[in-house]
Amino acid sequence: MQIYVVKQGDSLYQIANQFGTSYQSIANVNEIDPSLPLVVGQALVIPIYGQFYTVQPGDSLYTIGQRFGISAAELASVNQINMYQPLSVGMTLYIPESAKRTIETNAYIEPTGGSVSDVLENAARKHVDNLTYLAPFSFQVDRQGNLIAPPLNDFNAIASEQNATLMLVVTNLEEGAFSQELGRLILTDETVQNNMLDQIIATAKESGFGDIHFDFEFLPPENREDYRAFLEKATTRLHNEGFLVSTALAPKTSAEQEGNWYEAHDYQAHGEIVDFVVLMTYEWGYSGGPAMAVSPIGPVRDVVNYALTEMPSEKIMLGQNLYGYDWTLPYEPGGEYAKALSPQQAIQVARDNNQAILFDEEAKAPYFRYVDQEGQEHEVWFEDARSIQAKFDLIKEKNLRGISYWKLGLSFPQNWLLLEDQFTIRKRG
Repeated sequence: MQIYVVKQGDSLYQIANQFGTSYQSIANVNEIDPSLPLVVGQALVIPIYGQFYTVQPGDSLYTIGQRFGISAAELASVNQINMYQPLSVGMTLYIPESAKRTIETNAYIEPTGGSVSDVLENAARKHVDNLTYLAPFSFQVDRQGNLIAPPLNDFNAIASEQNATLMLVVTNLEEGAFSQELGRLILTDETVQNNMLDQIIATAKESGFGDIHFDFEFLPPENREDYRAFLEKATTRLHNEGFLVSTALAPKTSAEQEGNWYEAHDYQAHGEIVDFVVLMTYEWGYSGGPAMAVSPIGPVRDVVNYALTEMPSEKIMLGQNLYGYDWTLPYEPGGEYAKALSPQQAIQVARDNNQAILFDEEAKAPYFRYVDQEGQEHEVWFEDARSIQAKFDLIKEKNLRGISYWKLGLSFPQNWLLLEDQFTIRKRG
C-alpha cells in the first residue's frame, strides 16, 4: 500500500494512472465519492503491492531498510542499484512488501441511550475480522458490588463469527463520570469485591467473555497499593476460571507523575500482575481543552518509553483514537465543547469550506482551520493514513503487543486498510 498526499490540480484519474491502478479502486478502498473533488493535503491509500519511497537527506539503504523491515542488500537488488553507492536525495526507491508481524487488536464499542444502534452493530460486523478482542463499554458496578451490564445485543454472535474474544470491561463509572468514592469502595471493601468478582465470573461464563478488563480511573491516590492488592486477588480468581485479565492505564511518563488520573496507576504492578495493559495514549487534544492533536506522536512515544521501563513490550497495547475534534476558536476554559468527528467527516468539512489540509510533522497529525457561516473560526485536528502509520511504525519499532481502538462507530477506512496490509491479527478463540 502507498500513502499519497493530494496536490493542487490532482484528480483521482491522474493519481491512478501514476500508480498503475484504477480511480475506482482508490475510491473504493478509501470509501470516497469519486464524483467529489479531492482536497489538497488529503491523504489517500493507494492499493498497490509494496510502495515507493523518496530518499530524504541523511538516508541510506541501511536506514531505509531498517524502517521498512528489509535488508539493504535486498533493497539494492530490487531497485538494481549499487549497494555501496550513496543515495541521491529525491530519488525514488521501490519498497516490496515485507513479512507481516503478528499483533493483537482491541476495539471498544460504546452503546448509548440503553440500546445498540444500527451504526454500532454494523461497525462491529464490519471490523471484527480485524480484531482479537471486542470490548463493549462498559459493565458498571454499584456500591454493593452488583454488576450492571450494558446492552449487548448480538455482540457475542458477532465476535464468535470471526473468532474474536469478547472483553468484559468493568469501570467505576457512576452517573456518567468516573467516581473516586466508588473506586475506593471497590478497592478496599472485601464484601463489594467478592460480590463483584462472583458476578463477573458468572456473567463472563454465561455470555462468552474471554478477557476481564478493569478500567478504573480517577482513583484516590492513596489507594495505589489497594489497587495492586485487588489486582492480585482478582487475577488469581479469574485465572483459575480460565480468563485473561487486562487493565487500562492513564498515559504516564514517570512513576512519580502527580494527579488523580495517574497516581493510583502503578505501571510496575500492572505489568507484573495482569496479562496485558492498554495505554490510553490519546486525548491530549480533548473536547474540553484547547485545539491540538488528539494523539501526537511525541507524547505517545514518551508514554511507551516509560511503560517499557516497567513492563515487557509483549504486555503493552497502544491506545489509539479513531476520531478527531472540531474546536470553535478562541478557546475559553469551561466554554463550548469541541465536536467529535470521523476522519471522513473532517475531510468533508475541509472540502465544504474550501480549505487545504495541513500536516504537523512534529505531532504527525493533519489539521486545518475554517470560518463558519456565522463568521466563527474553527480548528480541526483528526487522523489520517499518515498519522496512523506513525503509530504502526512505533508498534513495530518497540515490538508492542498490539493496538487498542477507542472507539468503533466513526468511519476511518484507512486505518483498517493499513492494519490489514502490515499485520497479521492474532485470534485467541
